[in-house]
Amino acid sequence: MHFKLIITLVEDSKTNDVLDAARKAGATGSTVINQARGEGVQKTRTFFGLNLETQRDVVLLLVEEHLSRSILETIAEVGQFDEKAGTGIAFQLDVEDAVGVSHQIRALSSKVEEKL
Repeated sequence: MHFKLIITLVEDSKTNDVLDAARKAGATGSTVINQARGEGVQKTRTFFGLNLETQRDVVLLLVEEHLSRSILETIAEVGQFDEKAGTGIAFQLDVEDAVGVSHQIRALSSKVEEKL
């Protein structure tokens, strides 16, 4: 079984919605790294030197490759990444090898067989 890593940078107010949607789309687990910050095309506004940007979370999802595209699209829809600038981004990377995921492989086997 092959995996992809979906990396999502999302406003912290939408993290739980993104996690719920990813799980419904087939993700079996996640890791959330809190209090990330980023900068897009426009520089962030400041008020007396203090940033006025919302906090971001980094959400890491190790998912089976046949489920990855639908999970990625679901995340983008729930996070409104294409509707509003600065709400977040998500992308996926190929994973060459992974350990500690045998429980996920057992849980995903029947789902993946249905997709094939």
